[in-house]
Amino acid sequence: MKYYLVAGEASGDLHGANLMKALKALDQQADFRFFGGDLMQAEGGTLVKHYADMAFMGFVEVVANLQTILKNMKSCKQDISAYQPDVLILIDFPGFNLKIAEYAKAQGFLVCYYISPKVWAWNQKRVLKIKRIVDHLFCILPFEVAFYKEWGMDVDYVGNPLLDAVSAFKADPGFLEKNNLNGKSIIALLPGSRKQEISRLLPDMIEASANFPEYQFVIAGAPAFQADYYAPYLNGAKIPVVFNATYDLLNHAQAAIVASGTATLETALFNVPQVVVYKGGKLTIAIARMLVKLKFISLVNLIMDKAVVKELIQEECTANKIIEELNLLINNTGYRQTMLNNYDELDVRMGQPGASAQTARLIIKYTAQDS
Repeated sequence: MKYYLVAGEASGDLHGANLMKALKALDQQADFRFFGGDLMQAEGGTLVKHYADMAFMGFVEVVANLQTILKNMKSCKQDISAYQPDVLILIDFPGFNLKIAEYAKAQGFLVCYYISPKVWAWNQKRVLKIKRIVDHLFCILPFEVAFYKEWGMDVDYVGNPLLDAVSAFKADPGFLEKNNLNGKSIIALLPGSRKQEISRLLPDMIEASANFPEYQFVIAGAPAFQADYYAPYLNGAKIPVVFNATYDLLNHAQAAIVASGTATLETALFNVPQVVVYKGGKLTIAIARMLVKLKFISLVNLIMDKAVVKELIQEECTANKIIEELNLLINNTGYRQTMLNNYDELDVRMGQPGASAQTARLIIKYTAQDS
């Protein structure tokens, strides 16, 4: 069968790659064409556009880059029509993908949406649109099933694909030696995969690191960038940047400073105590605070429905606050252990690996029914 996938950021590339691998295991004739990244490209098929040219973060930033976004949408729509896939698979990235879903549905394509848009966070009435333009929705957070049911929509809960990625991880025994990290204990810095995240968060992370000379801080580099991109932020600090080795980094880390997003859950699954940080444009944050009705922003806290990890958002996100929290994570045994105990409970709630395989089975089933 012919599969067209659309992923617009690093996490979508990861989940898309794992889904493609699962689809190939079930469909030996699988043919892929996609918007995505390096991980999806490694699975085969044709990469039409890299997510590095698509990911814009925040209300204001989206408006500022609207021309580029609209151009990408037009290109995507035309390419889908030219390719004539058996099924369109949209992965997260709702601002872009819901527009693509609307177009594809009108053209008669089967539309599957993997990783539900977070409509439960704000403007919940968008569920009605999703119900109209998406044929099959696959959720990865347990509480989403009940939410959609309240709106009269049946969805499939498939588990969380991060469990697949973490369970498939094989530690590189030479990681420390390759990166000259055989000395001090490691603190991982995960400043995000977008330019805006990195520029806003990394300076505070670097400033905070100077307070812990007994530790080796290491940056998890985003696959869309090179090492020289990070150099201006270091201000002479001897902080290495490792690429395509985030899980190896977390596997060795004593603690982590993590940009809010998928990485917070990955860090928890590796049992690394963390502080979550986030900064957006002032106007973007002001709009978000009016619209978004959530107690937390990190996936760990959202799933657990309590403050498991500290969230430093906007004006709270300073080098001094990071230092304060990192001290607790490293030096306060009780504080650290409480977080690790909560991680154990999180593991139970998350369930077992298999999201990619389950989603692949359902997509093939639904596509066969539709044909």
